[in-house]
Amino acid sequence: MLYWLLYEKLFPFFHPFRIFRYLTFRTAFASLTALLIAMFIGPYVIQKLREFQIGQFVREDGPQSHLKKTGTPTMGGVLIVIAILLPTLLWSDPANPLVWVVVFSTLAYGAIGFADDYIKVVQRRSLGLTPRAKLVWQGLAGLIVAVALIVLNQFDMFSTRVSVPFIKSLHPDLLWHGWPATLPHMALFAFVPFVAWVVLWLVGTSNAVNLTDGLDGLAIGCTIIAAGALAVLTYISGHVVFADYLELQRMPMVGELTVFCGSMVGASIGFLWYNAHPAEIFMGDVGSLALGGAIGTVAIIIRQELLLPFIGGIFILEAVSVILQVGSYKLRKKRIFKMAPLHHHFEQLGWSESKVIARFWIGALVFALFALTTLKLR
Repeated sequence: MLYWLLYEKLFPFFHPFRIFRYLTFRTAFASLTALLIAMFIGPYVIQKLREFQIGQFVREDGPQSHLKKTGTPTMGGVLIVIAILLPTLLWSDPANPLVWVVVFSTLAYGAIGFADDYIKVVQRRSLGLTPRAKLVWQGLAGLIVAVALIVLNQFDMFSTRVSVPFIKSLHPDLLWHGWPATLPHMALFAFVPFVAWVVLWLVGTSNAVNLTDGLDGLAIGCTIIAAGALAVLTYISGHVVFADYLELQRMPMVGELTVFCGSMVGASIGFLWYNAHPAEIFMGDVGSLALGGAIGTVAIIIRQELLLPFIGGIFILEAVSVILQVGSYKLRKKRIFKMAPLHHHFEQLGWSESKVIARFWIGALVFALFALTTLKLR
């Protein structure tokens, strides 16, 4: 709203306000605003969670060193969501519909996580939402995002063409525009591939971040790196000169999402201040699902979802480790890892928690840097 007030309304009367037109300036201030919000209201949130006795439940079959974390305030993801969305609304252009799509996705997946946490922690039902119910709600949120993007595509505000890493000339369109006019009742099937694609990525990404959130600072540290990489990608994709130089799809409206990514970086750093080992607060599902939904939605909007395995490489490895573990046990009655997700496997090998976290952060950084190099390696 500051962009609308200070630039759109007051710039004609006070020309120094022209600085608010610059995306880099607004992104930097959005990041700082998010950091300050998280830092200043963090102690208040922790205190209130303790007063309401909203503490973490630690599974007894996990690493025994984690049992001392029982009772640590959880559902701190509420702090993350607030610290992301307030600066986004303050510093971004409210007339850009893509910003509202990402805001909705973050809120929707955060609400699903909040319901899951509330059932587990407040109502003392250890399983929370059933896996089927959680998937249904995640799929529904993804469906709404997909429909919104299809509508924006009709107004040339969004492209349904996917960017393929390493192949600059290949941009397959997930919408089929070849339905004959004589079959209008079949036209809805043209949207099925794109809708399924969006739902798959959003459900997968949100759950991948959720599975990574098992050690102090692990998931939020990897989020800082992924959000930073996305900030670079959104800025480049929305910049005419850089997009032309790198032969990317020209999507000028997506540049505004750089402000959102900057807010995500700042909010994550602020939350890490309290979530670093030993953690004073955990994000819970409300945080991990919201962050996963946000990361997935931004990647889809800038048409770089095929880079998600690198942008969020650690998230993907954690999710794959669970899939392999469960599949192997069901098919062969044997486990591949000592324990899944992957970070627990290394703990069982004797790595200290802080060493696992630091090395996974390094891995996340390597993945993210590789994702950025693919812009040139094509």
